[in-house]
Amino acid sequence: MTAPAARFRTAVEDRDLAALEELLTEDVRLYSPVKFRPFEGRPAVVGLLRVLLRTFEDFRYVGEFAGAAETSADGTATPSSVLIFRATVNGREIHGMDLLHHAEEGAGAGDGAGGGRIKEINVMVRPQSAVQALGEAVLAGLVADGLAPAPARS
Repeated sequence: MTAPAARFRTAVEDRDLAALEELLTEDVRLYSPVKFRPFEGRPAVVGLLRVLLRTFEDFRYVGEFAGAAETSADGTATPSSVLIFRATVNGREIHGMDLLHHAEEGAGAGDGAGGGRIKEINVMVRPQSAVQALGEAVLAGLVADGLAPAPARS
């Protein structure tokens, strides 16, 4: 496993938001399965990760892969890692993966901790019913934290 992926996994498993924040580049993007536009910038991504850590029940990583993949932001191929997970949200079992794109060395990648940073995260989740349950739970958490407006009532 790559150093950034190992540090990301440890921070998520330990629910260590400070370690996650330190690992992300300032201009990080997170592509969510429940929102078309990415969450952009460290404050927005850390806010979402805070909500996700509260929302997921029985979260665990069950696999990992390393290689290279094109980023969504600019299409450049970067060293990348995939962490496969399982969790439960509101009684629905989720299967998912985090695709982590690593920042290039010299591009804000160094952090003094023996490894690079993460510049892009793509989160994929299945099945559709789990995506819906996750979307509802995350929206409620974002609203509760003041990171999103409350949905308009009809």
